[in-house]
Amino acid sequence: MMKKSKRSFLKVAGIAAIGLGAFPAIHFASSDSHGTAHAVKSPNEGALLAHRWGMVIDTNKITDEVAENIVTACHKAHNVPDFNFEVDEEKYPNTRPVNHKQEVKWIWEEGFHYAFPDKEDEFLAERFHDLPFLVTCNHCKNAPCVKACPTGATFKREDGIVLMDFHRCIGCRFCMAACPYGSRSFNFRDPRPFIEETDLKFPTRSKGVVEKCNLCAERLTKGEQPHCVEASEGAIVVGDLEDPESEIRVLLNEHYTIRRKQSLGTEPSVYYIM
Repeated sequence: MMKKSKRSFLKVAGIAAIGLGAFPAIHFASSDSHGTAHAVKSPNEGALLAHRWGMVIDTNKITDEVAENIVTACHKAHNVPDFNFEVDEEKYPNTRPVNHKQEVKWIWEEGFHYAFPDKEDEFLAERFHDLPFLVTCNHCKNAPCVKACPTGATFKREDGIVLMDFHRCIGCRFCMAACPYGSRSFNFRDPRPFIEETDLKFPTRSKGVVEKCNLCAERLTKGEQPHCVEASEGAIVVGDLEDPESEIRVLLNEHYTIRRKQSLGTEPSVYYIM
């Protein structure tokens, strides 16, 4: 009876770890002491797989319009609340205004001096001051957020994607303190009233839960590109960092790129073509 219960728990935990109800391409069996989820791949031939997922953002192709389209596509598909949205007071009475510091972000724009404070220079080219730099979770190889999480709600898959189990999150925000990129947001209140149109294909969150970019893991398993890639007009590419023949590695070989706060040793998986 005990073995059966344990087996049932692991099955449920594996599904909950995705926060999507189901994940046909990869099933999680266990995780090690470092929070890495050991996966067994199912025979879903259409899934996009990688040894280690990475992202390249071509800053030369990111205009204000493209950046806005990327943020909109990501946030709409993942039910990220918009606190500028006018709430239906009859449906949600006593909903007070939201402090801007409570904003929830998966991908957003930053100025160069905020995105790359360690690369600021007195004679920095003027064009970099005006560019919109898109920042998001870096899905670090040495992710400090994974080590800081006491419940396993933040974990890293074998393919390098750092995910959130919304059901395990206790709202301690240790992961937020550990992340040097500010890539995590905390739901100080129920986010649902601030979603203009809920996408039923992705779960909504609740008050007291941390959330962040998941590299569209739910789309990769269906053989689809992340929303940010599709909306970027060629400015964003994701691929396998460990495959020398992949498109992302070709870009890294052909262009000069930088990463955010690289000196910290987290080994971020997001690169910027300058």
